[in-house]
Amino acid sequence: MLKINRAVTLVWQSSPFWTTIHSFVAIVQTLLPLIQLYLIKLIVDSIASSLKGTSQSQNFNHILFLLMGTGIVMLLTNFAAVIAELVSTTLSQRVTDYMQVVLYRKAIEIDLESYENPQYQDILERAKWEAPHRPTRMLNNLTSIGQSALSLIVVAGLLITMHWGLISILVVASMPMMLLRVQQSKALYKWQRHQTELERKANYFGHLLLGDSPAKEIRLFNIGNLLIEWVQELRQQLLREKLALITRQASARLLMQGITSLAVLAAYGFMIEQTLQGKFQLGDLVLYSQALQRGQGALKDLIGNLASLHENHLFLADLYEFLAIQPTIAKPLHPTTVPYPFRRGIVFENVSFRYQNSARFALKQINLSIQPGEVIALVGENGSGKTTLVKLLTRLYDVTEGRITIDGIDIRHFSPDDLHRQISVIFQDYTRYQFSAQDNIWLGNIELPITSDRIVQSAHQSGADAVIQTLPQGYNTLLGKWFKGGEELSGGQWQKIALARAFLREAQLVVLDEPTSAMDAKAEAEVFQKFRDLMRDRSALLITHRLSTVKMADRIYVMDQGRITESGTHDQLMARRGTYAHLFEIQAKHYQ
Repeated sequence: MLKINRAVTLVWQSSPFWTTIHSFVAIVQTLLPLIQLYLIKLIVDSIASSLKGTSQSQNFNHILFLLMGTGIVMLLTNFAAVIAELVSTTLSQRVTDYMQVVLYRKAIEIDLESYENPQYQDILERAKWEAPHRPTRMLNNLTSIGQSALSLIVVAGLLITMHWGLISILVVASMPMMLLRVQQSKALYKWQRHQTELERKANYFGHLLLGDSPAKEIRLFNIGNLLIEWVQELRQQLLREKLALITRQASARLLMQGITSLAVLAAYGFMIEQTLQGKFQLGDLVLYSQALQRGQGALKDLIGNLASLHENHLFLADLYEFLAIQPTIAKPLHPTTVPYPFRRGIVFENVSFRYQNSARFALKQINLSIQPGEVIALVGENGSGKTTLVKLLTRLYDVTEGRITIDGIDIRHFSPDDLHRQISVIFQDYTRYQFSAQDNIWLGNIELPITSDRIVQSAHQSGADAVIQTLPQGYNTLLGKWFKGGEELSGGQWQKIALARAFLREAQLVVLDEPTSAMDAKAEAEVFQKFRDLMRDRSALLITHRLSTVKMADRIYVMDQGRITESGTHDQLMARRGTYAHLFEIQAKHYQ
């Protein structure tokens, strides 16, 4: 009952007005057919009375009046059906849109680490399936249950006046069907949960076949038909399982429906026998037979909607499972303000970290510092832990051991939002927003007006302005090819846009993960020639494989397998003749 209340609450929150109208129209739709049934009974009785010799003229006028009333009720019924469709469509769309926003808001609250967990991906996938329509379905189930129950109450009152056994036959005959539908709902839910990962895998193949990023390799390696075969095998497996489940359920329902039909036929036979014996008038026979028919339909609808309500209740649990996920990055109840400006800088003190459900430490005993105004570089092979270190610094993850401080204050004492305002990061896998060039840069600091002159200034600093000036609509040009009129950029040009986004943010620390990896040597040289001026009083943390770009750093840390193995200036590390010097000399040979 609690989950039903939550579902109704979600629908109400999406649109109180349309939910109220929906409920009112449902009540009207329930009452109108019952009024029409009673009017038909009166018409039949009047006709029977006329045939017995009473005043035909008076009866005809009475019948005409009843017919007019029946016609009005029929018109109102049709009108109510049109209104109900309009209201239902509007409310469904309102709920769908509202639930999408609920999902989006929850998704941005959840820690980054969750996205690297397959179990979370299954939960998210099920929530995406169920969120848009399950609350509306539950509301419709409850509405239909109310309508069916109201109809049954009226019908039961009529049938009991004839014989109490009639309603008993209907109820008893329908109980096995109700129990069967509940069991089948559980079986369907269990199967749906079981096949979530297979469904995600099939969708992944679809992403590969339809996405723009994999398109080049799929064609060059000629693997498109292979992927299609794999996805067909998965879909056939899912179809076989679903058909087997549906076949079993349909066979059981057919048996139960046969039992119910026999009971209803017996009730009809009883009513006909009573009429032939003269215990009921012809109008009574029409009334009771129609009442029995409507009672059977109402009971069938009641059972079906109760089963559907149970089924939707089960599936809605997947949404609540997603909404119940709590971030592991705890926000302090009374956060400390991030120092501005930094005075002592950032310090990693014996920091170690391992990912969830992993016994291996990705970082071990990291000690480093970034003083105000310093440019620090991290170098090392792929997988050495450089990007993970940045994620800890920005509290996308929390350290497993040790601590990270700013001016001696543990960063866990800061509000994550406040911390993020002081750190501007562009990761190696930066996002290529399919927005205008202006929007792409403005997203780096949405607290500024979108027309701010600083957008162009940041584009000049990163070299993006020269690229943007060549575009058809300049800064208003849509980037990317997802939407009509978009202009695609090269990897290096996109990287300049991303750098402009990082420079726009008024942050005390700028973190650049492989900031020029897609640029040619000339563009890279231009960026780093003015890098010092760009930083001014800011600190900077550079992650790069191109060791020629880190010579200007105040201090260089060399990482290997999650540890810092060397640190110092370029000259100091070259004189030490260690890993850094070896890597630098190898790269230098390619330029000689």
